[in-house]
Amino acid sequence: MKYLMLIYGNEEVWGSLPDGDLATLIGEVDAFNQALRASGELVDSQGLETRPRAVRMVDAAPVVTDGPYLEAKEYVGSYFVVDVVSEQRALEIARSHRGCGWARESAAVWRSGR
Repeated sequence: MKYLMLIYGNEEVWGSLPDGDLATLIGEVDAFNQALRASGELVDSQGLETRPRAVRMVDAAPVVTDGPYLEAKEYVGSYFVVDVVSEQRALEIARSHRGCGWARESAAVWRSGR
């Protein structure tokens, strides 16, 4: 089963991290991704480089706004897709991602319809 995991972040928090801490977090995430790649569970993982935009239909016309945001100024900063044997395994992976030191971020998990 494939699951999409969206990683939410806050630009103010990221901008306030000292360079050494940021480098450490990046290294931890790289190791996290490499472990999933080695297990065969990682399908794709990408960071999003530009500010997010949401497109919604309003009266049959597309309206583009900043977002999508959760509370405050959180935004989708990256995503990854895993192909795992169960929802339980997908949730374990999501929990372990937070263990990479991304304590100020959260992950949303969706199961593919296929």
